[in-house]
Amino acid sequence: MKRVFFLLLTATVGFCVTGIAQTQKVVADKIVAQIGDKIILHSDIYNAIDDYKRQADATGGKVQLPPNPECSFLEGQLVQKALVIQAGKDSLPLTDDELDALLDNRVRYFISQYGSQQELETIAGKTVYQIKEDLRQPVKENQLATQMREKILANVKITPVEVKEYFSKIPKDSLPYLESQLEINQIIVYPKANKDVEEYSINQLNEWKKQVEAGKQKFDNLAKLYSMDPGVRENGGQYAVNRNDKQWDPTWFAAIWKLKEGQISPVIKSKFGLHIIQMVSRAGDDAIVRHILLLPSVTAGEIKEATGRLDSVRTMVMAGRINFGAAVSQYSEDENSKNNGGQVMAQDGSTFLTIDQLDKDMVIALKNLNPGDVSKPVAYKDDRARDAVRIVYLRSRTEPHVQNLKDDYNAIAQAALEHKKNQIMQKWFKDHINTYYVNIDKQFNGCVNIAPWLQAQNNGASASK
Repeated sequence: MKRVFFLLLTATVGFCVTGIAQTQKVVADKIVAQIGDKIILHSDIYNAIDDYKRQADATGGKVQLPPNPECSFLEGQLVQKALVIQAGKDSLPLTDDELDALLDNRVRYFISQYGSQQELETIAGKTVYQIKEDLRQPVKENQLATQMREKILANVKITPVEVKEYFSKIPKDSLPYLESQLEINQIIVYPKANKDVEEYSINQLNEWKKQVEAGKQKFDNLAKLYSMDPGVRENGGQYAVNRNDKQWDPTWFAAIWKLKEGQISPVIKSKFGLHIIQMVSRAGDDAIVRHILLLPSVTAGEIKEATGRLDSVRTMVMAGRINFGAAVSQYSEDENSKNNGGQVMAQDGSTFLTIDQLDKDMVIALKNLNPGDVSKPVAYKDDRARDAVRIVYLRSRTEPHVQNLKDDYNAIAQAALEHKKNQIMQKWFKDHINTYYVNIDKQFNGCVNIAPWLQAQNNGASASK
């Protein structure tokens, strides 16, 4: 079995709840395969392909369909069904409460994509309740398949000897050429606006609140014009939230649940700035809200004061009076990196970054730094357009090079671990396929990648004679 087999399992588990905004229906749906008591429909295959294409769109077209996608995605469906059957045999737990939480998360994701619950229901032609019921079985199977795979691979580890052996088998002319990679830590502080500027922003928000309440303005129009929250400015400042969510600012989040539908909060001060919040709709623990965020502007003097504070921190670090990690804990105001030593991380969770993954101000801060150096304080605007000042510690830098064990051990070890997991999963299926009843429509007889499944079907047919 090829490695794509397991990549497709991951994609299936993550994405196989299509049809919410699907306008075209699959023609002549039918059962194309069965494993045990689980059936696979013609539409399951093509819905999975459509989901994979949507994933490609969401990532800028970087995801490519495999050759013969119908064969590959049937393989993914067979894998999932087999794991679900085994999860049942092993009595893996999945409570109704856990399933309901998964469904709620999925529906909230759809609401965030389409802008509102009403828009989602309009596009789907179904109520949220009906959508959840449609998703219940596929989401349940996805979760059980994931749990079963995790159980099979729970104790898989990789040793240095195995890493070296894995690397030695890679053809030398196939080793990738890697750009320079950096490990970076930072300390960030946010200059504080003076009271007069903050009071002016509060008065602005209060005036907009009065205008909306008097019917002179619409909240979403004001959000589009004035809100400084780039994430939702274009959709009128709208968010879908749930009372059990943990990622929100506590002050902002607590204010939501005090509001009735249509009501607007007083001015709220959170770690991100100043807000007014409007409750659009609420159903139990789910709510749709809009907000307007203002960031009181800071003066050059306030930025200078923050720069001076960080310059003092840098002096202490450079003199060895405090190490950088301790300085992060004591002085950094960035909650995203405060608890991990100020580590700057890539979107995939890697601590190694290339220059093109850094913002331009970070590149300026790193100029002329050697590993172990700390930059002078640099003022910049963060991804929420807030004024900030930071110092940057360059922990390590690799030179451009062909991949090798010395410089790239962690990345190679991770690849070796994934390879080992794939081999274990292949062996697991080889040992288990013949224990299942398998029946596959003859239209897939030419699919080379599902040969073990077709062989299991033939073995079952021979045994029944």
